[in-house]
Amino acid sequence: MIRNHQTAAAPGLRLAILAALGAGTSMLAPAAFAQDAGDEAELLQLSQELAALKASYAQEVRRLRELDMQVQALQARLAGKVPATAAPVAAAPPAPAPGPGQAAAPPPSPDGYASTAAEAEKAKSEAMSRSVADVKQQARALFDQKLVIENGLTYNRYDRKQLTLNGFLALDAIFLGNIAIENVESDTLTYNLAARWGVSPNLTLNLDVPYIARKTVYQKGGAGGAAAAIAQEQTTGNGIGDAVASLNYRLLGERGARPETVLNFGLTMPTGREPYGIPWRVLERDDDDFIRFAVPEQQPTGNGAWQASIGVSAVKTSDPAILFGNIGYTYSFRASFDDIDSNPDTVNPGDVRLGQSFYYGAGVAFAFNERTSFSMSLSNRLSARARTRTEGQPWLKVIGSDANAAMFNLGVTYAMSRHATMVGLLGIGLTPDAPDFSLGFKIPYSL
Repeated sequence: MIRNHQTAAAPGLRLAILAALGAGTSMLAPAAFAQDAGDEAELLQLSQELAALKASYAQEVRRLRELDMQVQALQARLAGKVPATAAPVAAAPPAPAPGPGQAAAPPPSPDGYASTAAEAEKAKSEAMSRSVADVKQQARALFDQKLVIENGLTYNRYDRKQLTLNGFLALDAIFLGNIAIENVESDTLTYNLAARWGVSPNLTLNLDVPYIARKTVYQKGGAGGAAAAIAQEQTTGNGIGDAVASLNYRLLGERGARPETVLNFGLTMPTGREPYGIPWRVLERDDDDFIRFAVPEQQPTGNGAWQASIGVSAVKTSDPAILFGNIGYTYSFRASFDDIDSNPDTVNPGDVRLGQSFYYGAGVAFAFNERTSFSMSLSNRLSARARTRTEGQPWLKVIGSDANAAMFNLGVTYAMSRHATMVGLLGIGLTPDAPDFSLGFKIPYSL
């Protein structure tokens, strides 16, 4: 009987336990449902914020990507790789699905714009390519253009003063003779027409033909033996200058820390009017027929001798700067003339050999954007003394013909269109042999 009672009570116990469990479940369900609803609301809010950020980011990089595509299309068109109409943008491969716990990547824009920070940075760096190309063009290190016609206008200003003593010093303190102060002021305007022909990806041929207009004013104090008297005379001259034919050959391309290295070779032809054999006009003589003041009747436009130059230039891009430099040597060949004497009363034929010269320069340019760059550089040319020789006489060095011409240069390039660039140059003379200042403008036009 006891066993029957326990058997009868078992179903009741089981029912009681099930009832208790059901009551507990019914009490926990509302709390679980409330937590799920809060998570869904938070997820919806975060999704909305993420979508808003994606839209804002896409709008920020939209313009940058447009510039990137325009620059790439223009570069390809200039290189002759695509026709005038822009090629459609290739579809991007589908992005892999995010794994568990990873945020979904922003979808690509339907217009082909950048959608990631990496693409935006890449587009920003590529947008600088035009200004970098303009800087390389001025450094003669650009080889991807078939033909470039360049028009340039340069103004140089010289002002030289010299004290001349004609006499002797008596008693170590008193000068007996004539004292004269000579001043020479020269203004030179040069128009240069140049052509650059890209023969191959590593070779460019150049031809520069200048037209020079020069005005020189000579002043001399102490005219007629009077310290207060000043004589002045002005002469002019214009014509074709010395033409230069040159070539640029790329030895090494830029790679890693190695700069782009270019070999330069040039030949100067004496197509201008040489300074020898020009008639001189006598303005003042002493009683013993000694010429005190004489000036040439016209100004020369060339040096009258063949010259050959060889040099090496290097360009290294280091965002946002562009480093460049050059070094070279110029050799002057001997030239013969019917008269090499500056005395207007005598004619002495002979030979002239200009001094050899060594030049170097270095600078840095900054690409502000895809159109504009600014450069600073220092250039210097060291020239040895010239030598002359009359018939039957040995070579003699010309005193005062050596020179040290150093200049500090500032330049700006601005891309006016896909074919034309405006270049502005300002040079400031640092030594007496250099121009006081030089101002120039050039417009290279690529075909």
